[in-house]
Amino acid sequence: MGTPLGDFIRAKRDSIQPEQLGLTDHGRRRSPGLRRSDLAGRAGISVEYLTRIEQGRDRNPSLSVVNAIADALSLSVADRTHLHHLAKITGGACAGRTRPAPPDRVVRPGAAATLRLLEPGIAVLTNGLGDILAHTSGFALVTDGTGLLDDDTPNLTRFVFTDPRARSLFPDWDTVADELAFDLWTGPSRDAVEWFSADLATLAGPEFTRRLNLHTPPPPSTLRVDHPSGHRLRLDRETLELVTDAQRVVVYLPADEETAGALDRLRSEHSRHRPGGLRLVA
Repeated sequence: MGTPLGDFIRAKRDSIQPEQLGLTDHGRRRSPGLRRSDLAGRAGISVEYLTRIEQGRDRNPSLSVVNAIADALSLSVADRTHLHHLAKITGGACAGRTRPAPPDRVVRPGAAATLRLLEPGIAVLTNGLGDILAHTSGFALVTDGTGLLDDDTPNLTRFVFTDPRARSLFPDWDTVADELAFDLWTGPSRDAVEWFSADLATLAGPEFTRRLNLHTPPPPSTLRVDHPSGHRLRLDRETLELVTDAQRVVVYLPADEETAGALDRLRSEHSRHRPGGLRLVA
């Protein structure tokens, strides 16, 4: 007996021609669409495992397998969302589980006091999901006009993977994306990370999901920022882990004299238009 998940995957596979995915058409097939072996190869799973999922004999594929199949089929955002829903009601990928409580967004007085000492420098308090909990006026200055802080609950990870402005802001976008995906492995809880990742995967697609299971820490690097005002910044980063809260303070320091001068000009340009001081977002 099939399942909604297996039926959907098989239907999508049957509707896709190999050339749509850049694959070689090997001639006549017994059924239309993509061969099971082609889909399994693209998803990095065995043909036997894919067969069990399609036939309903395996009702508990992991979130990483569901994401891999979505990537292999090049699903749209709407189809990805539907695939995750079917996985849940079929019995896999978080099925039957209650959404965990979100990570604590409370900013302790000590953490806030630490950020105040860093004014007017560039510093931000985040958790392992990339939620921005508090930031200095310097951080607001560097991100002004980018859209990052426009949300009531800004999240750096979501911004980088879903907002096209992030690619203009970060010339080394791939490196930044690798870092943020890896940071999820040190998130506040495994359950919270899985739910956050499942939600983000439907929007961000393969650029996010293929990085999620790399498990390889990116090498340290200087962050390059192309500010909307035209200033080009190179920033070194120092991270202070707040172990008791699963939160961290990231301090951004100018990596060269050119960046230091650009930051001074930015402060001068914005001093009359934007109030200074620490901002608590949480």
